[in-house]
Amino acid sequence: MINAVLVFNNAGQPRLTKFYTQLDTSVQQRLISEIFTLVANRPNSSCNFLPYVPFRASCFVLRASRLLSPVSRLPSPVSCLLSPTPARPRPAPPTNPTACSLPPLLASSSKSSTPTTPHNDTPSLVTYRHYATLYFIIISTSTESPLALLDLIQVFVEALDRLFENVCELDLIFNFETLHATLGELIVGGVVIETQLDKVVEGVKAQGKVAKRPVNEGKSLGGFGRGEGLWAGR
Repeated sequence: MINAVLVFNNAGQPRLTKFYTQLDTSVQQRLISEIFTLVANRPNSSCNFLPYVPFRASCFVLRASRLLSPVSRLPSPVSCLLSPTPARPRPAPPTNPTACSLPPLLASSSKSSTPTTPHNDTPSLVTYRHYATLYFIIISTSTESPLALLDLIQVFVEALDRLFENVCELDLIFNFETLHATLGELIVGGVVIETQLDKVVEGVKAQGKVAKRPVNEGKSLGGFGRGEGLWAGR
């Protein structure tokens, strides 16, 4: 399942935020900031998806007041093995045995009735692509294929490029209805329903959501979805 689709520019300003799971507005804002920081600080040589240890799905349904409590981390297994005093007792594990480097808001401190049971339906994967001045990010469960999500992002971008004819960031700002309509042709309720580019474009046009570009000035993302100058190192 796809839990969220986010689009940022290089300055961290959101151009699209679509959540398919319940989150308070304040939590969404903090999550958006933390996800951008996580992705923007990655080296250019890094891969485009970040797998993590599964974390509690309840962070997407609990109230913000319960989510803002600090998250404890487990002691590093390597540090325990290399300790100069092997006889030293290991620290007791925290109440919430969640060990991952996800943003704090994605690591819930709530208790689970079955803490040892793997959560295959919980958000545990961040997949992204960097196109010129924009980051396209998908937060999903571990059951989704990261390579398929990369292709899904590419279809999304190519569809926008066809609809706007050489799309630029200003198109996403002034024609957000088309942006959301395009995403709606791809994903409904967190489930991917269409991946064929032609059908996605036809579906958006059939809704009458395609608007002409209001401005011709500004920095274009030339060849945004066709492969011309797409990548900025990742």
